[in-house]
Amino acid sequence: MIASLLIANRGEIACRIIRTARALGIRTVAVYSDADAQALHVSQADEAVHIGASPARESYLVGERIIAAALAASAEAIHPGYGFLSENAEFAEAVIEAGLVWVGPRPDSIRAMGLKDAAKQRMIAAGVPVTPGYLGADQSPERLRAEADAIGYPVLIKAVAGGGGKGMRRVDEAAAFDDALLSCQREAAAAFGNTDVLIEKYILSPRHIEVQVFGDTHGDVVHLFERDCSLQRRHQKVIEEAPAPGMDAETRAAICDAAVRAAKAVDYVGAGTIEFIADASEGLRADRIWFMEMNTRLQVEHPVTEEITGVDLVEWQLRVASGERLRKRQDELAINGWAMEARLYAEDPATGFLPSIGRLDYLRFPKPYRGRTVRIETGVREGDAVSPFYDPMIAKLVTHAPSRALAIENLEQMTARTRCWPVRTNAGFLTLALRNTDFAGGEIDTGLIAREGEALIPAVQPSDAVLQAVARVAVGRQPRGGRFRHRTSDKSGFRVNGAAAPVMVRFAEGGRSYEVVVEDGDADLPRVTRIDAGWAVTEDGVTRVFTLYRPGGPQGAVAGDGAILSPMSGRIIAVDVAEGAAVTKGQKLVTLEAMKMEHGLVAPFDGVVAELHAVVEGQVREGMLLVRIEKDA
Repeated sequence: MIASLLIANRGEIACRIIRTARALGIRTVAVYSDADAQALHVSQADEAVHIGASPARESYLVGERIIAAALAASAEAIHPGYGFLSENAEFAEAVIEAGLVWVGPRPDSIRAMGLKDAAKQRMIAAGVPVTPGYLGADQSPERLRAEADAIGYPVLIKAVAGGGGKGMRRVDEAAAFDDALLSCQREAAAAFGNTDVLIEKYILSPRHIEVQVFGDTHGDVVHLFERDCSLQRRHQKVIEEAPAPGMDAETRAAICDAAVRAAKAVDYVGAGTIEFIADASEGLRADRIWFMEMNTRLQVEHPVTEEITGVDLVEWQLRVASGERLRKRQDELAINGWAMEARLYAEDPATGFLPSIGRLDYLRFPKPYRGRTVRIETGVREGDAVSPFYDPMIAKLVTHAPSRALAIENLEQMTARTRCWPVRTNAGFLTLALRNTDFAGGEIDTGLIAREGEALIPAVQPSDAVLQAVARVAVGRQPRGGRFRHRTSDKSGFRVNGAAAPVMVRFAEGGRSYEVVVEDGDADLPRVTRIDAGWAVTEDGVTRVFTLYRPGGPQGAVAGDGAILSPMSGRIIAVDVAEGAAVTKGQKLVTLEAMKMEHGLVAPFDGVVAELHAVVEGQVREGMLLVRIEKDA
């Protein structure tokens, strides 16, 4: 068994690997950038080594520094986690050449599956069904457009080196193809350094189903059944589950057998995932499921597979890297119950899911709901900061239950009771998604979230129950057991019997002020928690902090004057207007890159560019004035 391990990653996956390594008696070494000097994974490891500045390209993506750190710390092996260098064949080779153990697949296997076009050709040869499309070497816009026309719209443009939803565009008509191609190639160049794309037929009722596979150095390969990752927003997974709803035994056998064939075709070792797209218009059928790609690493959503199989996939990775055989044969693996995972992100659904960065002054994860199984995978603590340099995931909320219905109920309780402030999260959005009737009925595909639209966005305004709960605490009425369920008599003028003078409280939250008349009664109101900043209330996953209203404070600020402010810190990658130019409502003005994503800022109304402060490649801070539009006279 490996004796010492360097984790070439950060955040929750680094903490997850450290947990299993410690249980196996393996010494752990963390690496960290300037931004992560006080991070949770650093404090949990036995040793930590600084590897560079905050941007990933100056630290976590510099393979030479990571290998040097491993050698300096006398680590025997390197585990890449997911993301960063986890699917970089050159890095894997360099690790092995340095005399270290690489906890992952062979470099040749990574290369074989790293480019989507070559991987599909290999899968065709192995008898694995693939989606109709164009995989050719001719990357001229004319050829790509002609192939898309021949396939028939809608089509999907995908970067061959892509992943995680990056470098992917849906095109519904020929007229939109050229712009989509340019945007896709630009994003692919920034994220992967490769502008090559492939064209696929876009499935109108798609399900995203993936199979966990595992191979060892002795030639054995098994599958650990499927996961359904169909609930997505802009190609990013939101909620994952295992097994897949609506999957019968015959279809499961077909897709899992195909996944094993795919893994064997590249002599696969370690943990990997074969991703399939299914046409669910007539339910799940073996002849309507096609190979998409392979992820040659551990997946973000691996906990749901662990929960239904009882297998610690990180332990298997470490044992296989140590030369051991797989711990179980295929006939010893079985599905037990249902598991679900929700990704809790630092992003604000009310502003189009823009990332929310800053200090986590108030962060409380839910405890087990009525004793049921819950699992929190996180890399942060209360008081830590969400950095603009990395993926804004705060935690993965995981549950396991005997049935899908109970798993949904458990997870919905977890998302609804997660408390976080002042950083905004998607917990409210997750809660509404879990309550969606189509999702609950298993009627899901990758377009469900887009179809539901505003129905899944939590209300900006607090409910009357929240306002009443805060008002009662503000005047001194304290709840019993954390919730208001009783009448009382107090100094504020309330009486159990007889009339009392009404009491009005005025307080502020989120730039708005509220006047609330305190009511007597037995209403079941949300719990109010006193924190340094004021009174915190979480309802259905949305945390708000209220303070007493102060005239002249920032609550009175108004918008709509034509000032286009930067919604977050980032880098300007395109400026599409000039000072003095006439613009129309909805016209793109500036493109901002932040958190590995592009964000277009548009004109709020017809007018003229009165001020322009954005320059290409310029770094901007949240709230900075980029453009000011004056209305036409």
